[in-house]
Amino acid sequence: MKAAVVRGPQQPPRYETFASPEDRDGGVIVDVLAAALSPRVRSGAAGQHYTSKGVFPLVPGLDGVGRLRDGQRVYFLAADEALGTMAEQTVADPRLALPLPDGVRSSVVAAAMIPAISSWVALAKRATLQPGQSVLVLGATGAAGQLAVQIAKYLRAGRVVAAGRNREALDRLQTLGADAVVGLTGTKVDGDTVAAAASEVDIVLDYLWGPITTEIMPALCRRREAESGALHWVLIGSAAGDDISLSSILLRKRNLHVLGSGQGATSTADMFSVSRDVVAAFAAGALQVQVREVPLADVERQWSAQLPSGERLVFVT
Repeated sequence: MKAAVVRGPQQPPRYETFASPEDRDGGVIVDVLAAALSPRVRSGAAGQHYTSKGVFPLVPGLDGVGRLRDGQRVYFLAADEALGTMAEQTVADPRLALPLPDGVRSSVVAAAMIPAISSWVALAKRATLQPGQSVLVLGATGAAGQLAVQIAKYLRAGRVVAAGRNREALDRLQTLGADAVVGLTGTKVDGDTVAAAASEVDIVLDYLWGPITTEIMPALCRRREAESGALHWVLIGSAAGDDISLSSILLRKRNLHVLGSGQGATSTADMFSVSRDVVAAFAAGALQVQVREVPLADVERQWSAQLPSGERLVFVT
């Protein structure tokens, strides 16, 4: 079969012939229709994700949309790290394959599921959003952040504040449900700017971390009126850096709960369990994602393409 094949760390995938998959260990063969390129997929292909095992060659892709042998179209997770979803065929765990309704496009599901699951799990299983609570999304202008804003509103958040650097994307977020938007500069001024707009939020969904969070977290905590009011800070991504500086005084003086949400902190089964709800929200027209479809044969040329903020690349076979 044809597949995107990565031969070593830091190498782009090439469209090559690769061994066709075989039924094994209870997996099922899937004819792949669509698979998305995300920051998570890029880091895994480079061997840099915290779950990576450094096994090469590999076919990238964590999930996708495909057809089973009986013709059923499904959203699925790949069963083998070395044989991902950017191929004509792959192997899926049948327990992690969700039948799809006819009204939802394959490329939309492929583009949206991993980023949508990231915030849905954070709000439903990690921080446990209650109706009427308020949410701040840090890094709201990317595909995952834009979906996080929409999902927070869909899950009945009372107020959602979106913070990010791309002005055009921030303007779009106001049409997608954000009650307030804050432009980030990547400087110390971000702390006071965000704190002024979001001091009383209940939950922060953080896709940035690093020096940006180092500035914003203490500024926001200092601005809160009630020292004992709980603030759940959920780390989902680290686009701005892997480390922060956090004062012990801040943790003692404020009711701050810092927790992570991702592979490991939440089981694969638990993460997949929300996929049905995500698909239902898309089928109902409650969520939107921007998609650019390209043939899998163009994978090497498109792998490093710079897309508008919030748009996700999907390879189709």
